[in-house]
Amino acid sequence: MATIINADTVVGGAIITGDTSGVLELQAAGSTKATINGSGLSLAAPLPVASGGTGNAFFSVSGPASSAKTYTFPNENMSVGYRNIPLSGSAKTTSYTLEVGDVGKYIEVGSGGSITIPDATFSAGDVVSVFNNTSGSVTITCTITTAYKGGTDSDQATVTLQTRGVATILFISGTVCVINGNLA
Repeated sequence: MATIINADTVVGGAIITGDTSGVLELQAAGSTKATINGSGLSLAAPLPVASGGTGNAFFSVSGPASSAKTYTFPNENMSVGYRNIPLSGSAKTTSYTLEVGDVGKYIEVGSGGSITIPDATFSAGDVVSVFNNTSGSVTITCTITTAYKGGTDSDQATVTLQTRGVATILFISGTVCVINGNLA
């Protein structure tokens, strides 16, 4: 049995408006309306902006319930995740062991630093890059169970990152990684 709402109804602080054409609108106090009609659900609502951001980001969904949805992000300045690779902390000038907080970032090795890849720390799909910002080579020690140098099929105990070189470490699992880049 269907209930037809022909006037504004307040339920738990939300206003529900309906009419005989089959359109139902839901609106919480101070928010944007969600409309349900014969072709599906349409919702346009402000989303909170990440900490430090300003203004509102808007997200809308449209299309019949039985079809693929269209997601629209009208503000082209809105970003999801990183658009760059941020530096993880400051330049390392002593031995440094990679940490989970380094995922998706790069480590800069400064005067005399070295890098260690630990075992059973990272997850499949994690990526960390290392930049050697010195005039000499840098040793990357692989204490992870299996570390492949890209294009080889042998486990590496250490690899050498060349001067001003970049190495990217892709973790296949917590115990296997592949290192690609300017390796000697």
